[in-house]
Parts: sequence; C-alpha cells; structure tokens
Amino acid sequence: MRMNGKTGFAILLIAFGALLLLDKIGFGLGWLMSYLIPLALVGIGYVGIKNGSKFFGWVIFIIGLIALFGKFAGLIGFLIAAGFIVYGISLLKKEKKAY
Repeated sequence: MRMNGKTGFAILLIAFGALLLLDKIGFGLGWLMSYLIPLALVGIGYVGIKNGSKFFGWVIFIIGLIALFGKFAGLIGFLIAAGFIVYGISLLKKEKKAY
C-alpha cells in the first residue's frame, strides 16, 4: 500500500473512530478524547484550508483553536503568572544595578 495524503487521512479517521468506539464501550479514554477532538478539528480545518475550502476550513480551524485554548487555559494562566514573576525579578535586579 502506497502512503499518500488520502491514505494517511483514512488511517487517521479509522483510528479516531476506533477511539470513539472504545470510549463508548467503557474504556475510559475521555481525558484523551477531550484533547484529540480539538486537535482533530484543527487538523481537519488545516486540510480544508489547504484543499481550497477556505471558509469552512477556517471555521473548523478556529473552533478547534478555541476548544484547545479552553483545554490549556490552566497551563496558559500558569505560564503567564510565571512570566510576570520572572519579569518582576528581572526589573528588581536592573534597579539594584542602577545604584
């Protein structure tokens, strides 16, 4: 079997469907699916944009990005807080050197 874009997409769809079925029959993959679905939306949107369906591609892409931002909101907040702390410390160090 020769691997091309359609074959890879077909394998991705089969794997995605298998994960959905495993989740429905009781294998606890909900935490994994909550990250895979937004990533899949971003990927499908990107493929749509590249293949000429720009409007629907961008709509799906943006929906996926919004869902990903929701998933990573805690991490993003942590990184912003850490950035404020590091920036504040660097400002204090610069102020001490000025004297």
